[in-house]
Order: sequence, then structure tokens, then C-alpha cells
Amino acid sequence: MSEHKSKQQWTPELLDFHQELKDKNMGPLWASIFSSHQPKPRAVPYLWKKKQILEALDKAKELLEVGTGSIDRRAVYLINPGMKHLEPHGWGGATQTLYAAVQALNPGEIAPSHRHMTSALRFIMEGQGASGIVNGVKYHFEPGDYVITPEWCWHDHLNEGNETVLWMDCLDIPFTSALTSSFFELYPQEQQPVEFPDDYGTKRYAGGMVRPISDRKPSPAPLGRYTWDLTKQALDGQSELAPDPCDGFAVEYINPSTGKDANGRVGARMQKLPIQYRGKAHRHMHSSVYHVHKGSGYTVMNGVRFEWEAGDFFALPAWTWHEHVNTSETEEAFLFSTNDLPILEPFGFEREEAYPENGGCQEILSVFEPELSDVIAID
Repeated sequence: MSEHKSKQQWTPELLDFHQELKDKNMGPLWASIFSSHQPKPRAVPYLWKKKQILEALDKAKELLEVGTGSIDRRAVYLINPGMKHLEPHGWGGATQTLYAAVQALNPGEIAPSHRHMTSALRFIMEGQGASGIVNGVKYHFEPGDYVITPEWCWHDHLNEGNETVLWMDCLDIPFTSALTSSFFELYPQEQQPVEFPDDYGTKRYAGGMVRPISDRKPSPAPLGRYTWDLTKQALDGQSELAPDPCDGFAVEYINPSTGKDANGRVGARMQKLPIQYRGKAHRHMHSSVYHVHKGSGYTVMNGVRFEWEAGDFFALPAWTWHEHVNTSETEEAFLFSTNDLPILEPFGFEREEAYPENGGCQEILSVFEPELSDVIAID
């Protein structure tokens, strides 16, 4: 006679008991344990076109004025269809941990100073003449620059030029909101005082990967602005070597006084895809939000092709197969991305896996159609 116990039967009486527990705000653990399990993020792969975002911002520029006594910020945020359950929608997520938006500041406008417990960053998309003050340091914005605002740092923005300036915002709002740890405070005046020379941190770190000896002690923002010129120089230096099979040539922005991610809980990277580069697929536990800085191509996520060009955004949820392709025969592609890796790594949650089939490349089953927010099957 077999010594194995017979398999548990889900009898009507047992199912009635499950409902009884539910009615009493309890639940049966035995009905929730599986032999194997993998993450199933609520966020879904998704892409937002630059044209759609700019149309919304153009309308907002007509209807809204930024400044004290008016609105605090003029920004259109990106809601992942899988994250619409978050309330209020102002804190809606592009992924389960990351909020992303595009902000527009018109000539002469001042976005008033405030601070919050969420980590914030900016990637300057286009336009000249704007700047931001972060904890008493004024940083001038140039397209391609990466600007940080660590948690609880006073920050405000102003546009002293003659054209609208656009930048990407990314914050860890869904994460801090889930922990009910969000604090927000307005500065007593419209702007905080400038206490240091303009672009103070940028000038102190003009030598690249060397640091002033005074920054041997950790500081939250010793370098507040990472210039596009130095970032591209680093990528061009890598280009003399073989590209990574999944990411091409990529760098991440770090705090030079700690060696850790530059902006606390939100990581950021810039990667270059060589001409006609075709990456192999992999997946990892950290989620990302991508902004296409330059170039054109597509990214395959879980078998769906998402075609992108300069100015577009796309969301990569956790544990999603993905591979990047540069379709241009003449132009390199540059992808800026943010991630929640700094949140995952301290807990040991990060995991990565290479795609095991078809030579490392996914079969493309469908193409995402952004205008319809749907996919179209390939014949």
C-alpha cells in the first residue's frame, strides 16, 4: 500500500469554510500556496509618444500659469494602465514604484520652492534658459543633463530664457505612498536663497572621476547636475570595447562621495545602442522607465514590439523579458532610464535571467499601437 497521503479534495464544505473566513476578514493560507511562483507585476509594458505628451502640455500652457498664487508645477504624468488603482491619480505610477512626468516651464515663470520625502530627478529634454536651485545651489539646465533632488531637499525652478524648457521628472511616489511615509512642505518664500556660486557641484567635479578631498565624507548631493557632455564622453570611451549583449554601452549616475546611486532611492542610467545594434533579451526584478533621448528603434517586451523614436517614453515592469534594437543605419540611439534598483538591492530582491531560447531573442508576436493603446497582431 502506498504511504503517500491522498491529495486534498476541495469539497463543498471546504469551499464554504473559505467563504466563512472571508466574511470574517480572514483567509485560508492553504489555498494560496503553490508549488512554484514568479512575480506578476500589476504594471504592464507600455509606451507614450512624445507627440501626445506635447499636445497635452501645449494645452496646459494655454490654460495654466506657473508661480506663487497659481499652480506649483505644470506637468503631465504618465499612468501605466496596470496602475490605475492608485489614488489620487496624481501619484499614479508608470511602474509599481516609479512616477514619471514631463514638465514644461515657460519663459519668465518660477516654479515655487518646496521639498518632499520622495526622491526626485530631472532629465532635461529640450530648451535653453532654465535652471533649478537645490539646497542653495543654482544649476543651469542644458538638454541631456541629469539633475538630482534627493529627499527633503529644497528645490525650485526658473526660466530666464526666451523658450519653453521641457524635462522628465521621476520620483518614487508610489513606493513612499505605499509606506505612508510621504511628507511635503512649501518654502516660506517663492524661491530659496542662492548660497553658493552657480553650478557649484558641476565646477567642483569638472575633472570627472576625481573628487575634492572635502567630499570624502558622504553627502546627499555633492554633485547636483551631471552634464550631457561628460556622460557622452564616458559612453564614447566604452565604445572602443565590445558592447554588452543586452544593454549596449551603458553608464549609471553615482554619488561621488558614496559610490552609490546619485539620487538615493531612484537609480538612473544612460545607454548607447550602436548603429543597427540588436540586443539579446533578459529580465530582472527592478523596473524601469525609459526616455528616448536620441535615435529610433524598438524594444521587445514579453513578445510585443514597442517602436520608439526621440522624445518617447516606455515602461518596463519588473521581471519582463526585454531586448533593445537600434534600427537606424546612420545614427546611434541614446536611452535614458530610471529604475528602482536602489530599493530592491538592500533587501536582496534583485535577480536577473538571460532569455534561454531562439539565440537569446524573443519571437515577436504583436506590435504595440500607441494611438489605440492596444496591440496589432502580425500576420
